[in-house]
Amino acid sequence: MIALQENPQTQPVPKLPDGPKTPKFLQTIRAIFWPLKYLEKTAREYGDIYTTEIAGFPPQVVLSNPQAIQEIFTADPKLFESGPGNKILQPFFGDYSLLLHDGEYHQRQRRLLTPPFHGERMKAYGELICDITDRVISNWQIGETFSARSSMQEISLRVILRAVFGIDEGERYEQLKQDLTALLDVTGSPLRSSFVFLRWLQKDLGAWSPWGRFVRLKQQINELLLTEINERRQKNDLSGEDILSLMMSARDEEGQAMTDAELIDELMTLLFAGHETTATALAWALYWVHHIPEVRQKLLEELVTLGGNPDPNAITKLPYLNAVCSETLRIYPVALFTFPRIVKAPVQIAGYQFEEGTMLSPCIYLTHHREDLYPEPKRFKPERFLERQFSPYEFFPFGGSNRRCIGMAFAMFEMKLVLAKILLRSQLALADNRPVVPERRGITMAPSGGVKLVLTGHRS
Repeated sequence: MIALQENPQTQPVPKLPDGPKTPKFLQTIRAIFWPLKYLEKTAREYGDIYTTEIAGFPPQVVLSNPQAIQEIFTADPKLFESGPGNKILQPFFGDYSLLLHDGEYHQRQRRLLTPPFHGERMKAYGELICDITDRVISNWQIGETFSARSSMQEISLRVILRAVFGIDEGERYEQLKQDLTALLDVTGSPLRSSFVFLRWLQKDLGAWSPWGRFVRLKQQINELLLTEINERRQKNDLSGEDILSLMMSARDEEGQAMTDAELIDELMTLLFAGHETTATALAWALYWVHHIPEVRQKLLEELVTLGGNPDPNAITKLPYLNAVCSETLRIYPVALFTFPRIVKAPVQIAGYQFEEGTMLSPCIYLTHHREDLYPEPKRFKPERFLERQFSPYEFFPFGGSNRRCIGMAFAMFEMKLVLAKILLRSQLALADNRPVVPERRGITMAPSGGVKLVLTGHRS
């Protein structure tokens, strides 16, 4: 008998995992305005691997299965591309941001940008972080209510500007601070976040329209950055320890430096990613530490063991402080998803055959809320990070594999130092006992209301 060869064209297309059947527009609206409820509801109904459809993206497979995430993170990165999946970030960061690229260009940019955030160079920022925190704390008045998020943004923005430019004063510095803060506020609420996800809203209708304001602020920032770059070229002195000097003097394997356009877009990426996310995480940490008195007491007891003026590097090695920061990033991660992986050639993950063009999106929030990994996931419990070690497929607030945030170590370093400094110097209380909940702020999640605190006294 002759075996009949099945025509490949008649073979069934591998089926994507099941998922919501509601129209794409409705799924998009729910993802923008009620992201956590929508994620939790969908995961309850469809499990830890399911498919959603969001406007502007191909079908998106959401994964919160650690084994599947391990298969993605440990697979050959050449099987996937992430740049096209990050296209919603292009208006913020520009065409040359490493976040929008893959392959050799992405590797080159990571190699050029990574050194300032590691090793001895990063530790040199310790005194800077403590000094800036002291200066911001000194503006708090006893009895006055202030926004934790605004104060933490002031600290983190000053830190990243000083680290990037080596300056923290002057007209250009103040203008950059003002413009960056204003640019972020354009998408600073769930409603205004719609501009990020719905491209048809990105219409420049003049300076008073939301997107028109965004476009003009972005242009102003680009011009400030280009002026700074040109001044440094004219001075012909790139011997500074600041990140911009390092970026301008860096060369790839072929001896090529970054172009002005590349420098501007990478600077925008660093300035945004280097302060907005850290400010949000710190605001959450201050909320939890003052919401749960036992956590604050235990943390203070650990901090005072270092004496009156502790060394920054000693602070960062404290186990309970590390646990508090890790639990803060677990319970409400600043980003709900890692950067997506778009399949370039057919690949098998967790028993599914995914075809070219499929978008795989490991979900940080859902993985961090798995009952089997984190019992009572809604409860803030730092002890979990003292009781066991979580794998990079179970706990990954900074993403994973070749798309992991290059500033991860710097962010944790800054978070620990700022939190320790505040607790050692200030007595704070929540201005309101009502629970603070996350709300969308652009592509990230932030505490609603910014976490209102009151300074009740100073510590010696």
